Amino acid sequence: MKRLICALFAVMLLVPAALADGDLSIEEIVEVIDLDATVYGDTVWDFPVALEDMEPDFVVLANKHYLLDSKFVCKPLVKIKSMSLNKDGSKKSGDMYVVSKGMELNETCAQALIAMADGARADGYNLYLKSAYRSYQTQNTMYYNRLKKNKGKDDGWVSKPGASDHQTGLGCDVVPRSWRDKSMNGKMGKEPECIWMAEHCQEYGFILRYPSDKEDVTEINYEPWHLRYVGIPAATYIMENGLCLEEFNEQLQAAIGKFLEDGGDPQLVNAYIQEPAEQ
Repeated sequence: MKRLICALFAVMLLVPAALADGDLSIEEIVEVIDLDATVYGDTVWDFPVALEDMEPDFVVLANKHYLLDSKFVCKPLVKIKSMSLNKDGSKKSGDMYVVSKGMELNETCAQALIAMADGARADGYNLYLKSAYRSYQTQNTMYYNRLKKNKGKDDGWVSKPGASDHQTGLGCDVVPRSWRDKSMNGKMGKEPECIWMAEHCQEYGFILRYPSDKEDVTEINYEPWHLRYVGIPAATYIMENGLCLEEFNEQLQAAIGKFLEDGGDPQLVNAYIQEPAEQ
């Protein structure tokens, strides 16, 4: 209903000028109005996800072209409690299975992940958190250790410092129980738990960060275990349209450019703008 009202308002803004110029009839104007559009002031935000339905830090892109600052942290970070049970054998609230203690995630992301783990458990699947937030410094150590192991070759399994989705505090590796101690690879995607995550993650605000059919876009190998929190509206749009975060960001930046070109208020979109790093 909200979007319909916004669309009708957009029609009201466009009708006088269009009719005066004789370029379009009312029927033609209605046809070109996007019902997903939202109006801010006098400017249409022509993007499937409204600005108020996105948190800038939650949709931030981190890869080798869009590097995070060494001090970037999506606060507040909270520790994920290891699964424990009440005296009656029921799960204690706010816990989930973890591979190792002390892992941290952004608080909103952590709450969503625990809710997703509860949803999976209700369907008969146990999910384990294997990796969560990693600082720039930790990623730097991991990357160069990987290079050393591979004789200087970057094999795409460990991101460069600043390029890791884990630094956002919103990226997490979630695995089936049987893969807790295994070296992870694409075969995990056939596990029932990973199939469940692929089908339901958007309901909790998560996306599959590195899909199998987007390796040429993400430049990262398929990772069926790597989830990324972006919020439910953005996650729903991304997953339902078969996108990766890079494609979503490209569309978002284009929408921002059009919004500003049409006279939109820069203060509404500045926090969402990302520029690629100089290579």
